[in-house]
Amino acid sequence: MVVDIPAFTPVHLLTGFLGSGKTTLLKRLLADPALADTAVLINEFGEVGLDHHLVERIDDTMVLLQSGCVCCTVRGELSDALRDLHSRRERGLIPPFTRVVIESTGLADPFPVLSTLKSDPVLRHHFRAGSVVTTVDAVNGLSQLDTYAESTRQAAIADRLVITKTDLCEDGADLARLLSRLNELNPDALRAIAGEDGPDAEILFGEDTARRAAGLQSPSGFYCDAPMPTARADGAALHTTISSFVIAVDEPIDWTGFGVWLTMLLNRHGSRVLRVKGILALEGEERPVAIHGVQHLVHPPVHLAGWPSVERSSRLVFIVDGLDVNLLKRSFNAFALAGSTGIRPQPEAAVQTRSAQSP
Repeated sequence: MVVDIPAFTPVHLLTGFLGSGKTTLLKRLLADPALADTAVLINEFGEVGLDHHLVERIDDTMVLLQSGCVCCTVRGELSDALRDLHSRRERGLIPPFTRVVIESTGLADPFPVLSTLKSDPVLRHHFRAGSVVTTVDAVNGLSQLDTYAESTRQAAIADRLVITKTDLCEDGADLARLLSRLNELNPDALRAIAGEDGPDAEILFGEDTARRAAGLQSPSGFYCDAPMPTARADGAALHTTISSFVIAVDEPIDWTGFGVWLTMLLNRHGSRVLRVKGILALEGEERPVAIHGVQHLVHPPVHLAGWPSVERSSRLVFIVDGLDVNLLKRSFNAFALAGSTGIRPQPEAAVQTRSAQSP
């Protein structure tokens, strides 16, 4: 079979908090023929239990699976592993692959994986960021989101949220509260319930969020207009610095000034900008432009066919960790809105923070 190698191979990240079912999901996915043209990077083969999938051991860090996947153990730097995969593919030493799937550890911040693709001068010419898939435990997920910043960051950055262990969740109300919380935290993510037969690889590692942007129909161009709550499900205050807010602008935005502002923001605070997404009305443009960024990575802007609503104003939605909202808005005014009246005042409920601290 001839495999058409993409110019930029997508790199998908499978993450999730400790015990949320990443390894179980990955083990099932590795048997899926849809992943036959995939390279999979994991921490150790033993954690996934690949014995019954193994066809050939290429060396001590790489095996070929029955499905056709090339599965590698990451030892050392991720950039080295990706470089090695690319080199072996170019030399014909391993089967050609059209995507990479990386399983992270349970306490990992997704940012280092995503930033590796952009910061490495070799990788950024051959790979691109794909989807972030985050597993969430139906039994313990709500308490983990309330308690651990890592869990919240993993969920906020996700393109797809996979809810695991629903068969062990005795109280349907608890599951409903978890789904509601995830919808508040990251309403733009596709959600799926894990089971013996699903979700399949195409759902998880198919079309990425940037490509979906043209089909999203909400006032901002994404399903993320409402800020996150400030209290836990039990009413107690949340002990985290993560917050969400909306910037709404009536005047057309200067694309050059906006680009300078966003570049400076992400260079300085990219690891703390969990997501920025929205729709822009630009000077000299009739059609709106949708943007979507995750930490230091910004997907190419998408020109939409038309406005999703009668209102033709710009809306940007941010999920940030510990950044001062007022300082960020003032810098936006200075660069992207020079000569205009500035950001439209938002109702108090539209800018909610959760114990936010200045950078």
